[in-house]
Amino acid sequence: MSVDVAIVGLGYVGLPLAQEATRVGLAVLGYDIGQRVVDGLNAGTSHVDDLSDSDIADMRAAGFEATTDSARLREAKTIVICVPTPLSEDGGPDLGPVVSAVRTIRDNLQPGMLVILESTTYPGTTDEVVRPILEETGLVAGQDFHLAFSPERIDPGNEKFGAKNTPKVVGGQTPACGDAAASFYGQFVDTVVRAKGTREAETAKLLENTYRHINIALVNEMARFCHDLGIDLWDVIAAAKTKPFGFQAFYPGPGVGGHCIPIDPNYLSHNVRARLGYPFRFVELAQEINATMPAYVVQRAQNLLNEDSKPLRGSTVLLLGVTYKPNIADQRESPAVPLARQLADKGANVVYHDPHVQEWRALGDRATRADDLQAAVEGADLVILVQNHRDYDVDALAAASQRFFDTRGVATESEKVARL
Repeated sequence: MSVDVAIVGLGYVGLPLAQEATRVGLAVLGYDIGQRVVDGLNAGTSHVDDLSDSDIADMRAAGFEATTDSARLREAKTIVICVPTPLSEDGGPDLGPVVSAVRTIRDNLQPGMLVILESTTYPGTTDEVVRPILEETGLVAGQDFHLAFSPERIDPGNEKFGAKNTPKVVGGQTPACGDAAASFYGQFVDTVVRAKGTREAETAKLLENTYRHINIALVNEMARFCHDLGIDLWDVIAAAKTKPFGFQAFYPGPGVGGHCIPIDPNYLSHNVRARLGYPFRFVELAQEINATMPAYVVQRAQNLLNEDSKPLRGSTVLLLGVTYKPNIADQRESPAVPLARQLADKGANVVYHDPHVQEWRALGDRATRADDLQAAVEGADLVILVQNHRDYDVDALAAASQRFFDTRGVATESEKVARL
């Protein structure tokens, strides 16, 4: 084995991991089924927000190589699985990408290897899905090879915490497997946290994001009744967060997006229902509240236009920011999609602007891009700030608009500005 680690899946999770491993001198091989991704990386081109082309060039200079040749995996001492786990039609996790990746690894598994799953999934996946497939080789986990789970904690666009300084939770199939995984990550991650086993590590990831999901739902529900009662929720949160203990600020918005919050809690809820036969009520209620926020924003938009004696049908509505979080191009599960779709369904002329998105295909030809931001703001009947990118001078845009709806609580209050 001439490769220290092979990373399967070279996206938002796998690529930062490869970067940190490369930085400490490990021989890193990246494996992906996407020929375009692999060719781009080998040519020094990044396809994720958190790594620049120069970062990829540095990795290549240090020996990083990407490949679509699965046979190369047998050269690795450690294999880390970083493939996506989207939701299936029934609301549970779609393990298709994980199963496909594990089968590929099975076909190249060598005695003594360490295999780590990082893809988010339901408790028991490592032991009940990954292990049996790998053991089809006749090799036994914990005896002939090591198996562990370590939840990815990548936060795209986070300028403070990355793969190196975010503590890494590790749970092994056996204590020795956990030792091997902790030793591996300890080479390039500042802090490694040992969980009791794979199930505990899997559940820790789901708890982290379920906590956020539920608290976001709480403030989203408060946003509705605070508006009806004439209470400024943003001022309420600002006052509450001055308490130095027992409170963490969460903020309302037009919905939740990204690769974790709208998806991960459903893994846990689905697993509870499937295995135990009863609902995880907090998660299901939070999902219901958060999923209806785009519709609530549309309702508020309709009411704001009514104040100007304008119907939503036929009015031009400009959406500012269509990514799921600020200052990145990532559009996964962005609430801008259902928001724009519902506006278009009600007859609005939907226009969008985003400095990070040149072409938005979410609505086909039902949403057009504004190339001239200033002209678009001045010409729109209503401007909705969906995502607060740092490129936007929000107060200047609000001043230039006919009517401005701020879903992020950042605009200075004025007669033109309404806040969620």
